[in-house]
Amino acid sequence: MRRCATGLVALAVLASGCGLTSGSPMVDDVRPGTVGAGLPLKGAQLTVTSKEFTEQLILGQILGLVFEAAGAKVLDRTGIQGSIGAREAVKGGDADVMYEYTGTAWITYLGHDKPITDPKKQWEAVRAADAANGISWLPPATLNNTYALAMNKANQKKYGTRTLSDVAALSKKDPSAVTLCVAPEFASRDDGAPGMQKAYGMRIRPSNIAKMDSGIIYTQVSGGSSCAYGEVFTTDGRIKAMDLVVMEDDKRFFPNYNAAPEVNSETLKKHPAIADLLAPVTAKLSNEVAQDLNAKVDVDGDDPHAVAKEWLVGEGLIKEG
Repeated sequence: MRRCATGLVALAVLASGCGLTSGSPMVDDVRPGTVGAGLPLKGAQLTVTSKEFTEQLILGQILGLVFEAAGAKVLDRTGIQGSIGAREAVKGGDADVMYEYTGTAWITYLGHDKPITDPKKQWEAVRAADAANGISWLPPATLNNTYALAMNKANQKKYGTRTLSDVAALSKKDPSAVTLCVAPEFASRDDGAPGMQKAYGMRIRPSNIAKMDSGIIYTQVSGGSSCAYGEVFTTDGRIKAMDLVVMEDDKRFFPNYNAAPEVNSETLKKHPAIADLLAPVTAKLSNEVAQDLNAKVDVDGDDPHAVAKEWLVGEGLIKEG
């Protein structure tokens, strides 16, 4: 089960739901480290937001803590359900900044059918297109939280699949063998199961696709009895913790989902220091870092806010006290 931040932050998540009618101030005793020297955001009042899943909660807390250390007063409105709500909050000015994924923007928000395979070109295209929507994209991380299918080692040994093309071949040879556990959103998105099946020529029976909360998928795949394959995210810490085997996307169907700060353009004009503050933070965010941070929440049960602060302080980006 995904956890929200503790205390007032948890109340903010519960109160906000799908909208941004409430929030809680962040009240950490933090100061500049390698970022935030001179308190360039002193006097600023900024609102951070995120989607509701673990990685997003951590990234939202990272933003808020960096802004606090740089002198801003920060309102925490992280944990918005679904992709659209958080996006619209930034677009409409109810929130100032969030970490978003380039693939989500390109396909879900901007309506393109085909992803751009080069990560930098994907980000450049999103940045150019979103300028008209009042959203400014700052440089992306190497963190690429894209989709994948995974299975446990016992089933991998049983069926011998290592790529999605192998899964497609198995779906034709032995249709009953390919059972999927997926989140409802993945089951319907063009960059999810429908598009994947079309791109690879998979023949998966509708009755073989079970929809469930994404957090449950990992345990079901790890057990291996409910579904042979499950939708996972490449930065999820549970892949390593549960010893799952990820199927190679050998046709490069899934889009690049590089995390990058998207900022309300008016906010960035008013507080241009945001770009310089976030650049070194974003540069440190890799798949390996994300897996470690996500595992602290999803495997160890730690709080997203505490995990974000520990990482920022450990990297020397901010200091406590």
